[in-house]
Amino acid sequence: MIGKDHDYYMQLALREAQISAEHDEVPVGAIVVRHGTVIGRAHNQTELLKDPTAHAEMIAITQAAAAIGDWRLTETTLYVTKEPCPMCAGAIILGRIPEVVFGVTDPMRGGAVSVFNILNHPQLNHHPTVISGILEEPCRALLQEFFLRKRAAAKRNSTPPPTSPMTTA
Repeated sequence: MIGKDHDYYMQLALREAQISAEHDEVPVGAIVVRHGTVIGRAHNQTELLKDPTAHAEMIAITQAAAAIGDWRLTETTLYVTKEPCPMCAGAIILGRIPEVVFGVTDPMRGGAVSVFNILNHPQLNHHPTVISGILEEPCRALLQEFFLRKRAAAKRNSTPPPTSPMTTA
């Protein structure tokens, strides 16, 4: 797996994340690569599909399994713009993905290194190599911009609380 251009594939994942943002989804993108070929690509679609499992990683993993006709995704690398959550980390373990590359950690819900260390838990039967910080700044900026925009919209759309009769003249 040495010699891969992590920046190139993370750029592809960032393009997927941008699609998420354009559709008002949390901007996360994922790419699954096998022998230099992209066999799965996705962005978050939880709002569109009304499905809490429609994370970019889950959809990309499903596509990759379909592409090779096997649930064992050996000889693949998963690129994702944000650290996988516990659900996605579980799917990575179950799919036997040997390498996970992500851009930015998730200190609130991370399932790989931040909150939970699922990908290297000693009692599990699979331990992928984890590489973090690839294109970290653009991955972080996309997420921060999205959430700033969401907060600003929520603030604009909120109505002030009703005035108490005790303060009315």
